[in-house]
Amino acid sequence: MLDVLLDLLALVSALVAAWLWYRASNHSVRRVSKHEELNALDLNRIITAINRTQAMNRRAAIATAVSAVVIACKFARDLIAAML
Repeated sequence: MLDVLLDLLALVSALVAAWLWYRASNHSVRRVSKHEELNALDLNRIITAINRTQAMNRRAAIATAVSAVVIACKFARDLIAAML
């Protein structure tokens, strides 16, 4: 039972991580021309886009870490079971 639960948790967390990485890579920051004059609104939009991308990358990294921990728990459980 624990084996199946760990498999399902690993599968779900890996899928969530993949979806979050996909969403994070989908948003790009607008390039600025050197001939363009920037005002405070432009800078605010660029900084907001960078912050959003950074937040999405953080969520994706956490989901990837959760997936790795669940898989490590499954491997540890299998290793302990094999030793006994």
